[in-house]
Amino acid sequence: MGNRGKKLLREDYADPRPTRVARYFLGKFVCVEAPDGYAEGMITETEAYGGPQDAASHAFGNRRTARTEIMFAPGGVAYVYLCYGLHRLFNIVTGPEDIPQAVLVRAVRITAGQELVRRRRRGVAEKDWASGPGRVCAALGIGMNHNGHDLSGETIWIEDRGVVPPNREVKRTPRIGVDYAGAWALKPWRFVWEEE
Repeated sequence: MGNRGKKLLREDYADPRPTRVARYFLGKFVCVEAPDGYAEGMITETEAYGGPQDAASHAFGNRRTARTEIMFAPGGVAYVYLCYGLHRLFNIVTGPEDIPQAVLVRAVRITAGQELVRRRRRGVAEKDWASGPGRVCAALGIGMNHNGHDLSGETIWIEDRGVVPPNREVKRTPRIGVDYAGAWALKPWRFVWEEE
């Protein structure tokens, strides 16, 4: 396994400000112990989804369904869902209980388990192994079975290794693929770390 850091605790996920916590996760490490082996990646792109007023959120208007119920949990659990019935997407539930917030992990840089990821992503260039939200799950072995998992557990967790991206390298943009959300689609709630 890679260099181990401090596993994040519940209080690290509790910030009620969606954009602040989405920026916070840049430079943190997603670690996954799957049946076929261990892999990890440093988070380089996130999107914030914030509360019942956010028209881009699955829980807009406090919509509680079998899929969205996990977003109402206290921060620190995984929200994994299928997009278009094809791609799994990994989100970090954040904030206090009953306030549906999550951070979508849009990209990571693989930092351990490269041979395993190469097998999982056969035929895909290394730069594209985890360069989109569906690719993150494919590369790290995150499945629907991880939905609802405690992110300080033993199969999927997030570590702080002291990496803090400098502000000059972090770009804020509107979120991707949420045009249906009207004015909420224009909010600069996507964070991209462009390492110099």
